[in-house]
Amino acid sequence: MATVILVRHGRTSANASGVLAGRTAGVRLDDTGRRQAARTAERLAAVPLVATVSSPLERCRQTTKFLRDAQEGSPPALIERAITECDYGDWQGRTLAELAKEDLWKVVQSQPSAAVFPGGESLPTMQARAVAAIRKHDAAFEAEFGPGAAWAAISHGDIIKSILADALGMHLDLFQRINVGPASVSIIRYGANRPDVIATNTDSGDLSWLAKTAAPAADAAVGGGA
Repeated sequence: MATVILVRHGRTSANASGVLAGRTAGVRLDDTGRRQAARTAERLAAVPLVATVSSPLERCRQTTKFLRDAQEGSPPALIERAITECDYGDWQGRTLAELAKEDLWKVVQSQPSAAVFPGGESLPTMQARAVAAIRKHDAAFEAEFGPGAAWAAISHGDIIKSILADALGMHLDLFQRINVGPASVSIIRYGANRPDVIATNTDSGDLSWLAKTAAPAADAAVGGGA
């Protein structure tokens, strides 16, 4: 099984000001976001990535550049539209404080599987496209580079939360229980038996162990292992 490293983009001015940026063009990392991305790139520098796969939005491409600049080689850099931000439709560009007054806000919080953004997409549609893309790329990288391959997918908070929920076997209605901070790292291995969620929402710690090329065992160790 290959290893997918899910990286959320660093903080943007929209994040800092409480605006739902969505797919708005020109939303870039702020100074804090650039520092966050640089820190994450430093953490991943010891991991030879076989590729990066980024959302097409600028904040993700900026974060990807930090990751690639810290790599010794030049892994292929792919753009994947299926892991772009959720289409929030008419909600895009509005403040979170304003949106919290909408009836749909309660649905998004408590029953996301029923949430359809006006003029946009539903959260189940968002999850389906993102999970399918991640699993497709993961299988392709494993086939090309072997089961020890590690690659990074750079995307957005709700996208990564929905991917983690799927890997954890959680219903989408529970995905708001997962936190994914700016420039955080989450790690999944998709095995023959089930996905293995190695880490979620980390922003510090050594990741050099991911550089090991030996394939992990397919079966979970009874009792927790060593």
